[in-house]
Amino acid sequence: MANLLRDRRTAADWATVGQVIEIAEKLSGFERLASVVEADLAALESDMIPAHWRDSLIVGRLEFGFADDKQQLPMVRCEATVTTDAVCQRCLEAFRLPLEVEARLLLLELEQTAEGYDDLEVWELEDKDLRPQDIVEELLIMALPFSAKHVDSASCKALYSEPREREEKTKPFAALRAQMTQDH
Repeated sequence: MANLLRDRRTAADWATVGQVIEIAEKLSGFERLASVVEADLAALESDMIPAHWRDSLIVGRLEFGFADDKQQLPMVRCEATVTTDAVCQRCLEAFRLPLEVEARLLLLELEQTAEGYDDLEVWELEDKDLRPQDIVEELLIMALPFSAKHVDSASCKALYSEPREREEKTKPFAALRAQMTQDH
């Protein structure tokens, strides 16, 4: 059976049949997203890179339809979640980063406009044919933070490291102080 995420059809074709696509795919199947995650993890020493980061599961749903009664304006509802690996920019260690996207997109051809649909985000299509996976992938890439940090600050070693043993501090004027108290 063909994977509908990877099929190419016009937005109107997807909307006409009211296509619903359930998503349950490994991150490795989303090449652009995987390359972004891989580039982030490349900052780590090779032995610190999580072994199965490509196996993170992307789950969600796409629902195609029309925004208008005349069926001229195709749209899609997209929900997707994934927990991927990232590098904390504070402590420079790998951590699990949850991403969640939810969008209602109005699928328009380049230069096409539609008035009165402010509740929908306009998604201009460069090609006539649309691949649903590209929508999911682009939304997840846009959801990645510019500077990833632990979701739970208490997990970040840069903010909460284990207490160090008390270090002996050098006191350069201690001998002078002792001498001054002896003289008086």
